[in-house]
Amino acid sequence: MTLTQLKVFVLVTRLGSVKAAAATLGVSEPAVSQALAALRQHLGDPLIVRAGSAMQLTPAGQRVVGIASQMVSLAVDAEQAARASTNAPELLRVVASSSIADSIGPTVLHSFTTKIANVEINLGVATAQQMTALLHERLADVALGPLPLSDTRGLAIQPLFRWRMVIVADATHRHAQYPEGHEIVIADLAHEHWLTDPSGRDPASAIAKMLHRLHVPDDAISVFANQDAALAAAARGEGLVPAIEHLLVADLAARGLIRLAVRGMPIEDMWQAMTLSADRRSEMSARLLRFLASPDALMEMHRTGSGVPANRFRPPVYVTIWS
Repeated sequence: MTLTQLKVFVLVTRLGSVKAAAATLGVSEPAVSQALAALRQHLGDPLIVRAGSAMQLTPAGQRVVGIASQMVSLAVDAEQAARASTNAPELLRVVASSSIADSIGPTVLHSFTTKIANVEINLGVATAQQMTALLHERLADVALGPLPLSDTRGLAIQPLFRWRMVIVADATHRHAQYPEGHEIVIADLAHEHWLTDPSGRDPASAIAKMLHRLHVPDDAISVFANQDAALAAAARGEGLVPAIEHLLVADLAARGLIRLAVRGMPIEDMWQAMTLSADRRSEMSARLLRFLASPDALMEMHRTGSGVPANRFRPPVYVTIWS
């Protein structure tokens, strides 16, 4: 029985599938299945079985999952104790939505590390559902992103940053698709091809919610590495981008792009900062939360919208896969 096997088991249980656990850990589905099979063999019980489309714990699994979660948490404590004994920087694991990780996240976290001594930050990308699982299992200390759709009991949540979504298209799109004088409403855009960053696939994100309301099929959505790549595709006439306004470069026209005037737009949404409850989180996590609410952090978040593309920022924040 290994720590990896226990980690896999608790994440499959929390997320409800091998596929979701593999995506969260950044490994293949066969790797997760093999780890789960090895744990089952060692304990002599299936632990978790399929019941229709869902996963269900066996009686033994119900008894083991809490112990496994404690063991994963104790491993985190052991790592922290070992680092402290050698005066190594305290490790702070942060997960964020792809939009944040590619834009404001690195700059804000770098600003925090310049103000707080002896801290090392790992920044990973996760969906809102993955964030809650990682926080509960103490595989992440702080999460930044949309409000999760799943149960958030046991988590402390504070507003991080209010942002606005606009629709961007190539400059010829308005006249080619809609007659002069026609007021565009969001329903007019349901038939379009959409270009998003990975957050467009996160059901909790404002972008995904909008596309769901429009009943946009999956084959009409193309996912790019980041918003800037999606905008480049829009400039080639490949579709529309539901863009985060303050991350847009200033020279849209020079790139052959325009903001479509759509009734009811822009749509406002809020990114959140999440940790475990005050009695379970580390002091360093609490310090980061306080910093994120400070004027210095808010200034850094707004500064990324000054016209410099997000992908030019390369501060020394460590990016890791949760494996």
